[in-house]
Order: sequence, then structure tokens, then C-alpha cells
Amino acid sequence: MGETLFRKKLKASLPLYLLALPSVILLLIFAYVPMGGIVLAFKDYLPALGIFESQWVGLKHFKQFFNSYQFPITIKNTVKISVYSILVGFPLPIILALMVNQMRNGRFKQVFQVITYLPHFISIMVMCGMIIMFLSPSSGLLANILAKFDVKLPNLLSSPNRFADIYVWSDVWQHIGWDSIIYLAALTGIDPTYYEAATMDGAGKFKKILHIDIPLLLPTAMIMLVLRMGGLLNVGFEKAFLLQNTMNMAGSEIISTYVYKIGMQSMQYSLSTAIGLFNTIINLMLLIGANWFSKKTTESGLF
Repeated sequence: MGETLFRKKLKASLPLYLLALPSVILLLIFAYVPMGGIVLAFKDYLPALGIFESQWVGLKHFKQFFNSYQFPITIKNTVKISVYSILVGFPLPIILALMVNQMRNGRFKQVFQVITYLPHFISIMVMCGMIIMFLSPSSGLLANILAKFDVKLPNLLSSPNRFADIYVWSDVWQHIGWDSIIYLAALTGIDPTYYEAATMDGAGKFKKILHIDIPLLLPTAMIMLVLRMGGLLNVGFEKAFLLQNTMNMAGSEIISTYVYKIGMQSMQYSLSTAIGLFNTIINLMLLIGANWFSKKTTESGLF
């Protein structure tokens, strides 16, 4: 009986499985098969010998990275930008979603949403070009505006201490609207009877937000926080690399840019793989910890 029911369900869902099959194959080819290359982290890889014939060296490359002068610099910069991004970039889309949800003028609401969504579709390269164009101390837009008031714009792009500010706040401007969509969807799904009951009790807009919107958004927010924590050390390579220069290197050298330079430019494939594996392990530990915390506080999690 059970086997017959299983076959019926399988037959009914077969078109869906076939539809998902190309995506599963691509995932296996480009995500799981390359994971076999992790073994490079434990070998002195030589292209002439290949992966299997290269000498096994154990944790040599991990120790080399931990003892290098770049280890504290890359870890500090990566953690600084990542934590900064979460502290600023995580709550702001929630606040924006709460604001948009309170808008009653439909036309204004639509225009406002479009304006906040559009920057998300700007490519990283164009975004970095815009940042350089706006913040250039000699010919930038901001420098020209300040010059009208006899104020000289400092060279922000060459300051290691300002790199995290530029990176994070430009990222917030670009993605805040898009990131708020999921919270708007959660707010749209709230039962209207909650608001009706609150109105009958004399609650105003602020109390409705405080006692209805925020508590019901909390499970969604925690899931999003878990996902962000799982990629805490995965600071975007492209943006950091394109904004990087010799003068701000002390504040812009992160794990991903260092891995690129070690692996692709210096051709130290084993060392770069070891650094990447270390980064992945830390992210996995943070993901598990954040998921545990989410399940303890909101009884919802990824697994």
C-alpha cells in the first residue's frame, strides 16, 4: 500500500523533477565536483605532477598562513567589513520595509519602491566607477560641490581607515531596497485581524509596529541573519579589488583578495586553497552557531 502511494506521488511529481534536473546537474558539476580540489590544501601541488602525485604535506600551508604577516591584516579587515555590514545593512532594510508598509498613498509608494530598488541592478564595476567618480579629490562630483564652499575634500579612497565606510555604505545604498522586499512580503502576509483588534484597543501606528509587525517579522529576520552569518567572512571580492589601491591596502586587503593574489598572481595554488578552506570552515561554524541561536530564540532555523 505504502509503495503504491509512493509510486503515485512520484509519477505525479515527475514533471517537476525533470524540470529541476538541469539545475541539479549544473549544481553537481560546478559546486560539488570542484570540491575534490580541496585536497590541494594538504599538498605541495605542482602542475607537472598533478593533484594525486604531488607531495602530501598535511597542515603546512595552514601554518604558513597563520604565521604570515598578512594573517592578522586580512582577518581584521575581513571581520571589520563583515561585522560593519551586518550592523548597518541588516536592520536598515527592516526599517525601510516598516516605513513602506505604513505608506497609504499608492502612487507615491510605488515610485518610492522603484527608486530604492533600481540601484540593485547596477553592476559592481559600474558601481565602483561611480564611487571613484564621486569621491575623487581632484575632479570628483563631491569635490567640485565642496569647492564652491571653499572646502577641500580629503582623499577618502586612499585612506585605509575610510575603506570600510565607503564599502559598507555604498553597499547599503545599492541593496537596501532590494533586501527589504522579503520583509515587505512577510508584512503583507500578516492577518489584518491583528490590526483591527489593535485599533479597537486604541493602539496607534507606533504600537502596532512595536507589538504586531516587529514580533511577526522576527522569524524571517532571524533566518536572514543566519544566512548573513553563514557568509560573514565572504566579503565581496570584486568590489574590494576594484576599489583597492596601494595607499589603502592596509584597510582593503581581505581574505578573498589575498587568495586571488596568492593563487592567480603568485601561482601558490596549495596555499590559496588552504586559506579558502580555512575561510569556509569558519563560515560553517558561524552558520551552525547562528542557526542554533535562532532556534533557541525564535524556534525557527535553516535546519
